[in-house]
Amino acid sequence: MYKILTFNNISTRGLERLPRERFEVSSEIQHPDAVLLRSAKLHDWAVPDTLKAVGRAGAGVNNIPMAAMNERGIPVFNAPGANANAVKELVLAGMFLAARNICPAWAFAQTLEGDDAAMNKAAEAGKKQFTGFELPGRTLGVIGLGAIGVSVANAAAALGMKVVGYDPKITVRSAWNLESGVYRAQSVDEVMTASDIVTLHVPEVDETRGMINAARLAASREGQVLLNFARAGIVDDDAIIKALGEGRLSRYVCDFPAAALKGHDGVVALPHIGASTDEAQENCAIMAADEVRDFLETGNVTNAVNFPELILPRNAGGDRLTVVNANVPNMLGQISSALAEAGLNIDDMYNKSQGELAYSVADVDGTIPPAVIERLQGIDGVLMVRVI
Repeated sequence: MYKILTFNNISTRGLERLPRERFEVSSEIQHPDAVLLRSAKLHDWAVPDTLKAVGRAGAGVNNIPMAAMNERGIPVFNAPGANANAVKELVLAGMFLAARNICPAWAFAQTLEGDDAAMNKAAEAGKKQFTGFELPGRTLGVIGLGAIGVSVANAAAALGMKVVGYDPKITVRSAWNLESGVYRAQSVDEVMTASDIVTLHVPEVDETRGMINAARLAASREGQVLLNFARAGIVDDDAIIKALGEGRLSRYVCDFPAAALKGHDGVVALPHIGASTDEAQENCAIMAADEVRDFLETGNVTNAVNFPELILPRNAGGDRLTVVNANVPNMLGQISSALAEAGLNIDDMYNKSQGELAYSVADVDGTIPPAVIERLQGIDGVLMVRVI
């Protein structure tokens, strides 16, 4: 019986993926084997010694203390692409809002007074100030070509837009899914200077924090529209206000209200609703629950942000050993030796590394005794040992 602690309200469609005969799921669980969460912040949470996995029902993991999880050898799973359609649709809506000046036009219409004839006359007199532009033939710059960025790029191409994309870490899967006509830029600066509209789809990490700053906005195409439905911290809000005042930006549409942006005519700030659809929340919960369940029951890893992807079909009838360790030399040899000296034959074994962590899964032809587990736990650099 595995114990799953939930933070936030996790979609019941996701929780249904955890059979009650094998999983106890509650927001009040003590000594959990795994955690499922959405936006709850875990940085001040006392991580229990029993924790083996974290499942984030969403894409970003900046609400999770990654360094602490790495130190303990705990994989952090997310749900890349599960909310891609929801965010893509809102990005497209943001483009239309900006291109046709819909928000200020709507606000103007709310001020009209008098009877129908008077309102119609005032509307006709005032509509010129809301003249916009059409999207076909315009250039959209997409910074970040993950699941969401690729979906946005493809949708924009279907609308007749030229698309310029930049992502130095684009995956093979994303590259295969990207429309062939998307031009691949070599830098963020190239995207900023080439695009009428720029949309951001990168995580907030050290290398992206403050990515859109005063210097980049000063060099951008005049009258540009900037869309940010990724993370607030990748954009410098003060630089945005300055660029709007100078006409470098014509509109900033984002999902992150802030004091610096409040009340500015050039800003459309939404209350972080990018993934706020029933379908997206269900998809994210299902993916996260499936990933956590698979890891707990088989040791397989899919979509962990801090672990290598590792899937080993289980054919043997004996125990399965999983070991997380620091990515240093001679670890695999020590693990194999401990099993061999206990008289256990390895039927199948898989080892992969990612960054500072390495992960091994081994199927043996018998039962792994406690002494072997203790020996493995005593190896310098070993972070987590499990027998399944």
